[in-house]
Amino acid sequence: MKYINRKIIGGLLLAGVLGASCDTYLEEENNSSLSIETVESDPQIFNQLVASVYERARETSTYYTSDLYYALEDLGTDIVTRATAINGTSDVNDYVNFNSLNWAVGVFWTNQYKVISAANVVADLESGEVAIPDLSAAELAKGVAEAKFFRAWSYFKLVVNYGGVPLVLNQVTTSDTDYSRASEEEVYSQIITDLQTSLAGVDENPADYGRVSKDAVRHLLSKVLLTRGYKSFGSDADFTEAIGLAETVMANHPLEGSFADLVAIGNQRNQEVVFSYLFGGNSVSRGWGNSRHMMYQFRFYDYPGLIRTVQGLRNMPTPFFYGLFSDEDQRAEATFTREIYAHEDYEAEVNGSTVTVAAGELAILLPKETWTQEEIDAVPYAVINPGTYFTNNGTTPVHFPIFTKFEDPGVPFTQPDQSSQGERDMVMMRGGEAYLIAAEAYLQLGNAGQAATLLNSLRSRAGITEEVTAGDVDIDFILDERARELIGEVNRWADLKRTGKLLERVREHNPHVALNNALQEYHLLRPIPQAEIDNTGGSITQNPNYK
Repeated sequence: MKYINRKIIGGLLLAGVLGASCDTYLEEENNSSLSIETVESDPQIFNQLVASVYERARETSTYYTSDLYYALEDLGTDIVTRATAINGTSDVNDYVNFNSLNWAVGVFWTNQYKVISAANVVADLESGEVAIPDLSAAELAKGVAEAKFFRAWSYFKLVVNYGGVPLVLNQVTTSDTDYSRASEEEVYSQIITDLQTSLAGVDENPADYGRVSKDAVRHLLSKVLLTRGYKSFGSDADFTEAIGLAETVMANHPLEGSFADLVAIGNQRNQEVVFSYLFGGNSVSRGWGNSRHMMYQFRFYDYPGLIRTVQGLRNMPTPFFYGLFSDEDQRAEATFTREIYAHEDYEAEVNGSTVTVAAGELAILLPKETWTQEEIDAVPYAVINPGTYFTNNGTTPVHFPIFTKFEDPGVPFTQPDQSSQGERDMVMMRGGEAYLIAAEAYLQLGNAGQAATLLNSLRSRAGITEEVTAGDVDIDFILDERARELIGEVNRWADLKRTGKLLERVREHNPHVALNNALQEYHLLRPIPQAEIDNTGGSITQNPNYK
């Protein structure tokens, strides 16, 4: 019997297809030993195979372990650092002793190849060697196109982080361990080929919310081309094509009226959203759950009057990030809060007298401007001044304005190594980023005026009345806008690497990196996991300067 899933000895790809029932949610069903004969006898298995690609891609966005959440996406950047005092060292954030044994780089690598493995199962059915009854050619082509979208997305994540990686484009049916690395140029070429196939095959407006649309493909392809445009093997044509794709997405997914409306939990499926991973209230189909509501939270519940409603993921925005917002920028208030209100009554001291603070009244204030000690002593709530976010005040070792952008208030408290149970849609692509992609591409083509026009659209939506001009726009300005608009939504590390600004901005704005002064040019690539090198007998080679 020819089984659809196989294993690569050495663990390069994890075989087995997760069970899936429909286009958006999954049944509690294990399809890890589906056979080709099964597909031939049951056409619904094909739909389950396609759904399994969605499931694996969704789970790699949220399921890690307690110290790996989003570690290779935002930690060690200019706007996010580790939530600890400014002392000691860490590998991912501080780049100290960052090597091939790091757990995060291994998990990230494996997660992406899980998606690729599932996508290859579907893609191989395109050959027609397996006859699937009652499945039209159009349905087959659409399923393959969806699978190739996710395969391209995973390879994009891999090439950005590791450089050239093995291109595995078919089901693995032998125990071969020779998986040498393709060049970066070859990987980008394959990504673009897959996305072109996907663009031709997926629906413009899918009937089922959460399925890949042509605009989702356009959005990803615009970002891939924008990134390739900076490479030695890229060209201005990449920037030009990225603009065209992004502007189509912008036209089809116009900006919501306000940033607060965009991120409101009651307005998750709005016109600006291009693609989201879906979770929902069903504990089986939800999987691990959307964990974004746990991002950028400190232990506020250690203060009087507050209870444990959400646990943080051990990362925090840098003071530089909080300083990026002007007073009129409405994105600040819609993204994080400086005011935390009591969940229950408590007693506090005010100038030597005991007072009762009622539930619903202010419990913690993190003012934008520094308060005097006299002002602090005159109020019953805790006041945490700017400049003291890394100072242990006897209650918490670090503290900072907590994020409300991803709040999911009905979700129970869980520890980071437990199922997060988050039910919100996880927005992965939206029109707002398309504006920023196009603006950056215009800047690279020397058209700062058009870049300014696009940026002004975003800034106007945020309530900013002062317009920027062509002379104001450079790559740092665009990165600042990406920080204000997109923190927690996209890979900040990749943004900094793409634009050639990672070393400069991280050294300047990440306090832990500045302390340890370990960030070097070779850190623009992650180390290849040592297990992959060992298990392939060295056919996968290490990136320079890593051990």
